[in-house]
Amino acid sequence: MPLHKWIAGATAAAIASSIEQGLHRGRTAPGDPLPTVRELADGLEVSPATVAAAYKVLRHRGLISGHGRRGTLVARRPPTPHSARHEPSPTGAIDLTTGNPDPSLLPPLAPALAAIDPEPRLYGTPQHVRAFTTFAAGEFEADGIDARFVTVVSGALDGIERILREHLRPGDHVAVEDPAFPGLLDLLKVSAFIVVPFGLDDQGPLPEDVEAALRRKCHAIVITPRAQNPTGGVISERRGRELQRILRAFPGVVLVENDYAGPISGVPSMTLSAAAERWAVVRSTSKFLGPDLRVAVMAGDEVTISRVQGRQALGARWVSGILQQLALALWSDPSSGRRLARAADVYAQRRTTLLDGLAARGVEARGRSGLNIWVPVREESVVTQALAARGWAVAAGERFRIASPPGIRVTIATLSSPEAERFADALADAMRPSSRGAA
Repeated sequence: MPLHKWIAGATAAAIASSIEQGLHRGRTAPGDPLPTVRELADGLEVSPATVAAAYKVLRHRGLISGHGRRGTLVARRPPTPHSARHEPSPTGAIDLTTGNPDPSLLPPLAPALAAIDPEPRLYGTPQHVRAFTTFAAGEFEADGIDARFVTVVSGALDGIERILREHLRPGDHVAVEDPAFPGLLDLLKVSAFIVVPFGLDDQGPLPEDVEAALRRKCHAIVITPRAQNPTGGVISERRGRELQRILRAFPGVVLVENDYAGPISGVPSMTLSAAAERWAVVRSTSKFLGPDLRVAVMAGDEVTISRVQGRQALGARWVSGILQQLALALWSDPSSGRRLARAADVYAQRRTTLLDGLAARGVEARGRSGLNIWVPVREESVVTQALAARGWAVAAGERFRIASPPGIRVTIATLSSPEAERFADALADAMRPSSRGAA
């Protein structure tokens, strides 16, 4: 069936809705072409301006993209329920794709559940469990982050979305690491922000790239100070000073630090917040307390935190007090410090074992902290397919990249030393020219 035959509508809103519904129902796939404006206008008997307006709506929602002479294509990562689902790994394959923490290194829930106050939490009560925000403020202050103003949000992406929504408007530019976490890229697209990428290495964002990005009239910048996903990069002290100098030259830019791995990242915190007038540091608990908690704490300047709290009070009202109490009980337990330190050590050992194994086999790889490493490759699909044939599932880098070179992300969270050796053998074999040709 020609593509335009299932697209209907006489107004821009109706046409956009029809195309979006087709994406949800699988009538077209990521990367597929859409009709030209003129072709679709003729087919629907509407003006080209109406179709152009519909396409503009879809572009702002991150569902389609323009590619010059190649025309208009369905976005490679359209923010739809289908694209958000985790693709199953090949049967019997060891799954190194998810980015999940090791369940055995998460704290047990049962004792913490017993410590929760059973009294019902009613409308009109404070948004926050005071003991939790006080404890979180102490954690921020210990890392050199000003914690006079702290709030609680439902996870890192929820916090980032709230910050940007309170400071930016659709069409504003946001500087982002490249490669970056796909969830963040999808969030920015569906929020109708224009993504401006900057490169990074093991020491953090490249200063010249950051400065060039901010000169493109960016209104905000999102940075991961440690355990950068997917590369495992860490902002070094020297690099941090360079980045702070650049940020001070752009006082109107909102700085968002996504410190999602926190105490299990294996390296000290390096914050750039002192260089920004409007800023926030978002620290999720999902990697070290458990993804199902959906709790993150946020420190920031007074205006930013006040705006986030004010808008939150109009919608979600508050993050569940039960979840806040549970996070507090797990995080502040006397044994928590030892448990988190052990988890950080275990992840570091697993990461180092794999990196050393790959280096011994002549395979370049990156990863100074966190749960993932990044391996540059020439052809992502060839390598991922070759690994799948050998019993390993890894994440192709296309989901993470904007303009950076190809690579694959490997989650090391549950990778034992014997498995690391076997995987290093498999990857080295998959990257040999003869193997690539046979795959």
